[in-house]
Amino acid sequence: MCTILLVSSSPRGNASYSKQIAESVISDLRKGQPNAKLIVRDLAQAPLPHIDDDFVTATRSPDGPQTQRQRAILATSDALIDELFAAGIVIIAAPMINFSVSSTLKSWFDYIARAGRTFRYSESGPQGLVTGKRVIIVSASGGIYSGEQAAFDFQVPWLRNMLGFLGMTDVEVIRVEGTALGPQSAEQALVRAAAQAREVVGTLAAA
Repeated sequence: MCTILLVSSSPRGNASYSKQIAESVISDLRKGQPNAKLIVRDLAQAPLPHIDDDFVTATRSPDGPQTQRQRAILATSDALIDELFAAGIVIIAAPMINFSVSSTLKSWFDYIARAGRTFRYSESGPQGLVTGKRVIIVSASGGIYSGEQAAFDFQVPWLRNMLGFLGMTDVEVIRVEGTALGPQSAEQALVRAAAQAREVVGTLAAA
């Protein structure tokens, strides 16, 4: 049975463009795999605390966590990593915030990027341990950054690099662009993204 992990991070709830397209992807996937299990990690509704001294002690100290809070932090990190390893398909619904990812999504990566669990250091350099996953990024932006303004896009390149660092290199990107350029532009962006989503799901089904 396939397991799908949805990681969403928009504060706009059901009005979120990235979430709408991500849910469309999930709906299309389930048509071919009706028994697929879905895990939802909504980082806007349940944001992760930013990392601090307790996080470093809990996840990096050779002595391990020493306090109740540190043990809770480690347990949260372990649970997030377990979710990631359990999934065959990972969908990241990512609104562009000031040209990059939201702080809530950044925190998720901080919690899952742990030496010895999701990557390791070798003589040839870092090696990602989260392999065999298919990742779909749904990137929503008010402007259009896939063309002449690509230099301002610090979101998709960062996501690709972080995912690749952890071992996830099979990555598809669906863009919902130009949503801030007026209602008609937003509607057209959703139509284009939905069509691209169907193509991506079709590619997954054919593989």
